[in-house]
Amino acid sequence: MTYVTSAHKKLNLDKFIYQLIQYLIMILEELLLINTTVLIILVIWSVIWKGIALWKCGRQNQLTWFVFILIFNTAGILPIIYLLFFQKSKRAAKKKKK
Repeated sequence: MTYVTSAHKKLNLDKFIYQLIQYLIMILEELLLINTTVLIILVIWSVIWKGIALWKCGRQNQLTWFVFILIFNTAGILPIIYLLFFQKSKRAAKKKKK
């Protein structure tokens, strides 16, 4: 007959906890890698749209839009809204010059 001592139980519990911690660390490393990739893609997306919008509103002397787009980081949403709905059209700019 084999007797299991409390030291043996503690050893099994320590081994289980160690394996559980190693597994959790592996999961966190994967999540960190995925989140870093998403963050890099989001930053590139935002910089491209912000650059285009800042260029357009700067060329069209729309200072209010320029300041708002420059200050607020909205992951490209505010620049896209500006470019789609509030950018001065080329026809309106030509009529204003005449």
